[in-house]
Amino acid sequence: MMKTTLTRRACAAAAAAAMSIATPALAESHGDGPMMDSIHFLIPGGAGGGWDGTARGTGEALTESGLVGTASYENMSGGGGGVAIRYMIDNSESQHGTIMVNSTPIVIRSLTGVFPQSFRDLTLIAGTIGDYAAFVVNTDSDIESMDDLLEAFRADPNGTAIGGGSVPGGMDHLVAAMVMESAGADPLDVNYVPYDAGGAAMAGLLSGEIQALSTGFSEAVDLANADEVRILGVTSPERVAAYEDAPTMMEQGLDVEFVNWRGFFGAPTLSDAEAQAYRDTLAAMYETEAWEEVRARNGWVNIHNSGDDFRAFLEEQEEAIGTLMRTLGFL
Repeated sequence: MMKTTLTRRACAAAAAAAMSIATPALAESHGDGPMMDSIHFLIPGGAGGGWDGTARGTGEALTESGLVGTASYENMSGGGGGVAIRYMIDNSESQHGTIMVNSTPIVIRSLTGVFPQSFRDLTLIAGTIGDYAAFVVNTDSDIESMDDLLEAFRADPNGTAIGGGSVPGGMDHLVAAMVMESAGADPLDVNYVPYDAGGAAMAGLLSGEIQALSTGFSEAVDLANADEVRILGVTSPERVAAYEDAPTMMEQGLDVEFVNWRGFFGAPTLSDAEAQAYRDTLAAMYETEAWEEVRARNGWVNIHNSGDDFRAFLEEQEEAIGTLMRTLGFL
């Protein structure tokens, strides 16, 4: 969605566990029993980030609804997500029981050469949700609005550090640049501080290492409800029900809308039948109360693109994001 706008521990334990998660554990009965006995989620970043929340929220909905018997999770940080992608490719035959969560950064980081692989090197399962971006500050910050943040930025760009849970030139950096460009500032002046995933970035904000944070809306909601952070603006077309006190960028005069899709990928050697089993299970999830509870709690948008539709969507994203990044000077 766009206007200026735009629609990681490889270790011995993981290797030892590989044989137990080698193939999708398909249940024989699709009636009263689960569609899958088990599912393993590979998360390319640390705990507390958007990928982590998406994988665990999806696993929660699948198990609570009875579509999957058990769900397990593995965080594998490194290389802007590239370590997990490389692991899925290099260990493909033992990863048929695993699906990896990813999002817009798999497109961005491929374009910028952070890692040499792209979505084409994996089996595409499905896009599942969209998460708006948000700018947040500490609740004790003197910055109380986007106008305040922009004023501080114009007065001292280098002293107004904006953090994010992705590498320089990554999605959180890109969103910050889009906002500043919309405000008439030079997006290349943004003093962007990268962290490994959203949880670490949020800790940096709370400790005072950075003045503001560019992050996923769903990552900010719980802390906003706990009165630990203040959400200055959301890149949604209208206020989000999960936290209606947060104003949109649009209503503050910033022509920026952005939604970060998130979805799932399988090992490159996954068979058509195995891939379809994952797709069917995720598709069935949307009809469950458990999923609606998870979705609403996080303020996610349902964006379901499966199989070939997912591929077409990613190819469109690649073209649109590449154009935007060239415009902003990131490529």
